[in-house]
Amino acid sequence: MAEQGLCQRDLAAWLGGESRVSEILNRKRKLTAKMMKALHQRLGLSAEVLLAAA
Repeated sequence: MAEQGLCQRDLAAWLGGESRVSEILNRKRKLTAKMMKALHQRLGLSAEVLLAAA
C-alpha cells in the first residue's frame, strides 16, 4: 500500500468496505478469491503473493 501511495479507504471500494479492509489488514479476515482477483487486476500483484497471504 505504501509503495503505491494507497490508504485503507482506497482499497475499500475493491474489497467491500473500510471495516472489511481493516479486518484483512489485522488478519481477522482472509482474502477471498474475488478479493485476490481485484487486487491482481488493479495493483498488478502476482497470484503467488496473494495466495501466500491467504
